[in-house]
Amino acid sequence: MFSLSAIRSTIAPLALVALLAGCAATQTSIAKRELDVQTKMTDTVFLEPVNAERRTVFISVRNTSDKPDFMVEPAIRRQIESAGYRIVDDPDQAQFMLQANVLQAGRNSQTAADAAGEGGFGSAVSGAAIGAGTGFLLGKAGGSDVGLTIGGALLGAAIGTAADAYVQDVTYSVITDLRVSERARGGSVVSQSEQQTLGQGSGGAVTQSTSTLTDWKHYQTRIVATANQANLDWPDAAPFMVDGLTRSIGGIF
Repeated sequence: MFSLSAIRSTIAPLALVALLAGCAATQTSIAKRELDVQTKMTDTVFLEPVNAERRTVFISVRNTSDKPDFMVEPAIRRQIESAGYRIVDDPDQAQFMLQANVLQAGRNSQTAADAAGEGGFGSAVSGAAIGAGTGFLLGKAGGSDVGLTIGGALLGAAIGTAADAYVQDVTYSVITDLRVSERARGGSVVSQSEQQTLGQGSGGAVTQSTSTLTDWKHYQTRIVATANQANLDWPDAAPFMVDGLTRSIGGIF
């Protein structure tokens, strides 16, 4: 049998945590009621202006995220064409080349999205899991009685789960690496050197270097688009992030 004093000492903390969970859910629903979409480019790219006849672009877009059906190339093509450029299928006929890869698309933490933007082109992209310790805290609040501790933990988990299910602070992101190239002006030759270190087994590495002459100048940057709102769904967020991404790319040309 549970003592009356033990039951009373458990009810008060449970009521307090239930109230706090409800207040937190209400605060989130109010603070995050408006859709917040942001797009950030890590590095500015400046291209040389050219006359109308040379405004030709070759576009190659890849998607290595876990959302293979997430299509951005048609929107990118429309944005660049609206800026007065002509899309060509042969890179030899292009004055500019745009190569893009969508590394991540979907739900993410704001911290992970910010870190991907700060890392810039080619840096690691990771997600973050968010957990709650409500059940543990409630269990501790139940005192030394084992039965009340277990009950408090279970009830605390139920309260936290119910509050999280009702109101969630949701962030989606689209992280895209870009390589923009422009053909060097007539008579100019670009000397390009590349060095790459490859892992070899558990403790070794192979370093390979190449040096070439080319008529292309290359620039690299990363674009991170995020959408945040309470109880936001991916189908509602994706079009806004595509708009932000394509506007940023179009601003390069």
